[in-house]
Amino acid sequence: MSDNIIEILRNKKARFEYEILDTYEAGVVLKGTEVKSIRQKKVNIQESYAYIKDGELYIIGMNISLYEMGNYFNHEPLRERKLLLHKYEIKKLVGKLKERGYTLVPLRMYIKNGKVKLELGLAKGKDTHDKRRTIQDRDMKRDLQRDIRKYV
Repeated sequence: MSDNIIEILRNKKARFEYEILDTYEAGVVLKGTEVKSIRQKKVNIQESYAYIKDGELYIIGMNISLYEMGNYFNHEPLRERKLLLHKYEIKKLVGKLKERGYTLVPLRMYIKNGKVKLELGLAKGKDTHDKRRTIQDRDMKRDLQRDIRKYV
């Protein structure tokens, strides 16, 4: 069975702010109007993060805009949403998230075979000098590509 993937959005800021150690694919428990808004790409995951409560995974700070065609059944834009992950993956994450400096950030959102999925990254915050190094590496790659195009 081939994976039919439609990318909704990417959290570019996360890879700059954090060092990603591991990634997980999680399903998201949503209401109907939320899915319709996500399909219209009216969602923001910049300031969101995931946490574990009572052995279950939740995401907070994910803003899904109200669906224009929705009536009084519309959803609350900033509500806490449950994420679906295998039990063994959650157990593995519990130990890591208790360590100081680790967090679970969303990296991208996509629709896979009709289901909304969230790619989560187990992340450790970068220091200021690490961020400067990331910018420096990106600039060097860009200059190198520019030089290659010039001489080819």
